[in-house]
Amino acid sequence: MDRITQRVSSQEVVPADLTVRIADSVFPLHKAVMVPKCGYIRRAVAAAAASQPQGSGAGAVELDLSALPGGADAFEKAARYCYGGSLEIMARDAAALRCAAAFLDAPDLARRAEDFLAQAALRSLPGAVAVLRSCECDALLPAADELDVARRAADAVALGVCNEALFPTARSGAGAPGWWVAELAALSPATFRRVLTALRCRRAGPEVVAAAAVAYTELVLAGILAPAAAPGPGRRDVAVVRADVEQRALLEAVVDALPPAADAPLPAAFLCRLLHAAVTAEASAKTCRDMELRVAGVLDQATAADLLGVALDGAGERVRNDDTVRRVVAAFVERQQRQPQTQEVRRASLAGAGDSDGGVSLEKVAKMVDEVAAEMAKEESLPISKFVGVAGAVPKDARPSHDFLYRAVDIYLKTHPGLDEIEREKVCSVMDPLRLSYQARLHASQNKRLPLHAVLSALYYDQLKLRSADGGGAEGGVGDAVGRREGPCAGAGGLVAGKGERGAKVGAGADAGLRVGDAAAQQGERVEAVVVAGAGGGGEEGELLGVGVLDVEPAEPVQGRVGQGHRQHRRRT
Repeated sequence: MDRITQRVSSQEVVPADLTVRIADSVFPLHKAVMVPKCGYIRRAVAAAAASQPQGSGAGAVELDLSALPGGADAFEKAARYCYGGSLEIMARDAAALRCAAAFLDAPDLARRAEDFLAQAALRSLPGAVAVLRSCECDALLPAADELDVARRAADAVALGVCNEALFPTARSGAGAPGWWVAELAALSPATFRRVLTALRCRRAGPEVVAAAAVAYTELVLAGILAPAAAPGPGRRDVAVVRADVEQRALLEAVVDALPPAADAPLPAAFLCRLLHAAVTAEASAKTCRDMELRVAGVLDQATAADLLGVALDGAGERVRNDDTVRRVVAAFVERQQRQPQTQEVRRASLAGAGDSDGGVSLEKVAKMVDEVAAEMAKEESLPISKFVGVAGAVPKDARPSHDFLYRAVDIYLKTHPGLDEIEREKVCSVMDPLRLSYQARLHASQNKRLPLHAVLSALYYDQLKLRSADGGGAEGGVGDAVGRREGPCAGAGGLVAGKGERGAKVGAGADAGLRVGDAAAQQGERVEAVVVAGAGGGGEEGELLGVGVLDVEPAEPVQGRVGQGHRQHRRRT
């Protein structure tokens, strides 16, 4: 503005007769210069002259152009161009100058700005990003959309991303993220969504769209996604709270801008980290629910460490978000149950070719949930309802074997030794003792931490196997007996309660307890068992999916409990 004033005072002896106000800026100009080149100003001056009394002469005119797109900076460039000065257009102000020229109805200036956009700014990815970023201003965006500048800039960015993803240029360092990722990080989430829309319109591959979304989110939310201990309540000052609010708003905007799963399958590990960040930052319920459904859609591609990371707090030390894990697993199970079988899967099932992909995915998720439950069980403050909610989120029949789940139950009982019999039965309600392997049943028969129902169920199953083997129909007898059970401890219920036929089962269970106890005594006090240790390592359970040795308590107390239950039943009957 000062340069324009100096130019006017140095080259013109005629005082300014046109004053333009834009917000707090004032531009003293001349009608003779601005009227021929700006149709808007020409019409405004004519209207002002018509409103004056006849014979008063042409006086000074004052215009308020606060609605001009681009503001005072864009008008200063436009006025300099009208006065014949040099016009320097940069990528960051090209969109504003183009919109200002359209508002002022200055065709020559509009042509210059349009040529710069088409031939320079939108020809490179950095230039297109600069143009698109300049359109984010609320005062400029409507005009940029009307003139199609924002869409063209987003399309140019999408083209540059596709080219860099498929044919990296020399600027990309080997083994390092592409330089275009840092360019995208300058965009707001709403503007980045325009780029994703342009990528889909160009029919970019799902891997390109996913790579762009992941790279943008990793850079924009680096402070949230990075594992760092959250400050305690006593150390949260006003600046920290304000930063948390800004980060939360940014995270919600980024989640809202993510592409649909059908267009770009995002990695499960990335989605788990983003869900953990949303829960830790206390994002809106809509954002958290959206992320839970996204994680549930790819849960079969995640690992136990990914899902466990969701359950932990911001410091990654204590279990806090167990309800989130339960909802994610429940959503995955519901999705699997709603998913219709394809014709190929039906044919494979009829031909006996095996389970469907959905069954395999559910079995994999069940194993992962068992590992996560085993890690959560080490939390001393974890209530029984929370443990049961996570471990029981997967149907029991989704697990061909309950050995991994048995380990989680045993760890919880070991971490919480003060539980009474009813509480221990509630913990064991997620497990079916009849689905344990022989080694696990042998271990369970000598495990003093288990409730009596669970022990009797394991012994009852072994007794059925022995009787069926003696009768020559091991598989059929055991299969029929297991198929008739109605709960994880149905066999135990028949052993402890009831009369007549159930009373006979008690005697069979007691005999089985003696026979299994004798077999365990011959093997010593350590029994080989399949164990699953925590991902953190360093514990006494070993490593993930390893085969280890569990310390078994002496068998005599369990046999005593079985015999005591038998004697109590005989007294009652």
